[in-house]
Amino acid sequence: MSTNQKLRLGPLPKTESIKLTFSCTSDLKAELDRYAALHAQTYGEATDALVLIPHMLAAFMARDRGFRRGDAKRKTTLASNKSADAGRALE
Repeated sequence: MSTNQKLRLGPLPKTESIKLTFSCTSDLKAELDRYAALHAQTYGEATDALVLIPHMLAAFMARDRGFRRGDAKRKTTLASNKSADAGRALE
């Protein structure tokens, strides 16, 4: 695989994190390790699969249209509830 190509994940930002337990198949772990090695080779910064997983999940969720539609509906409901509450406070 050429190192000149860009990976979908891109360089990793520095973020605050919390610890979660994650279980996967040995085949998936091997693929994650392969991706981590390619990511390190592409961007010149050593990383491992454990560091990549949260970024991969965030990228997946950001691109999931069904999830975004549900999120937009939830925000609309929250906004209409807030405006209704504000209207009641003025009465």
